[in-house]
Amino acid sequence: MTPLLTVEDLETVFHTDRETVRAVDGISLTVERGETVGIVGESGSGKTVTARSIMGLVEEPGEVSGSIRLDGEELVGPDGAGWDDLRGDRIAMIFQDPATSLNPVYTVGNQIKEALALHQGTRGRAATEEAAELLRQVGIPDPERRLGEYPHQFSGGMAQRAVIAMALACDPDLLIADEPTTALDVTIQAQVLDVLADIQRERNLAMLFITHDMAVISQVTDRLNVMYAGEIVESGPIDAILEDPAHPYTRGLLECIPARNAGARLHTIEGEVPTPNEPATACRFAPRCPEAHDACREIHPEPVALESRPEDAATNGAGQATDRRTACLLYPEDEPQTDRLRRHARGETE
Repeated sequence: MTPLLTVEDLETVFHTDRETVRAVDGISLTVERGETVGIVGESGSGKTVTARSIMGLVEEPGEVSGSIRLDGEELVGPDGAGWDDLRGDRIAMIFQDPATSLNPVYTVGNQIKEALALHQGTRGRAATEEAAELLRQVGIPDPERRLGEYPHQFSGGMAQRAVIAMALACDPDLLIADEPTTALDVTIQAQVLDVLADIQRERNLAMLFITHDMAVISQVTDRLNVMYAGEIVESGPIDAILEDPAHPYTRGLLECIPARNAGARLHTIEGEVPTPNEPATACRFAPRCPEAHDACREIHPEPVALESRPEDAATNGAGQATDRRTACLLYPEDEPQTDRLRRHARGETE
């Protein structure tokens, strides 16, 4: 069955007078219907640019290439269908800060009803009733009254719920949530995550969830993509990655979670995410990696399939390839180092 969203070799490049920034550098991922797929990484990894590329919101000097297909329909390139008829209707997005997503001079109700009119053709009393129902679905009490209030009268958590309601007014197939809980305190964050989970189950909604917080991503996703400096360095089922992270960067992110390392000194990843302004000729994580060796600074790692662990034998078969992949010169583990390095240098992924 064709995935709802298929992204292949996506590149988003920004051309400036000073340099060319390769914000997204050849990533591939899929999202199935009813599934939540996560993208996690530090600030500057390219997560938000990936989301905006999929939504068709990258403007000059940005340039998007590669393939983005929604339900098999190509969106990129001169022969692509484009985003005009799909953005809002079939793909909707929740942005990080609700204060920038809501117009302060219009009531929340007017903004939701505008979305209903544009994308569903619903107006008048029917639009008012539907808007109130959407607010009720996202857990806002007394929705009929709140329709007449302005964004500044909503708390941060309530404003984010209103933004979710606006996205749902479009009745999308795919919802992209870009750091939807970052500006909220922990208690409200948990409530918003519960709202998203309930709505997803009710509507069989596909969701691409983007965050820098591994603790959050572990609660909401089915599959995970770990992103660093414009590239996906590890991908696979969330449970498998949490139990046995393969890439040193993924391990570093997990070691930064306080609840996961209770009683131990909290780990930090030294250094900063580099700005990828040249095609990758080496491992971009090597300067920060505790396991880097000389070859990491000379050979660009290709994503290779990981073999299943013995404990996965009942479901995958021991020694068989899984849908887990990682881009690191430490893999495949069962090959001698010289063979591994040769494989990556030649760009062999299987």
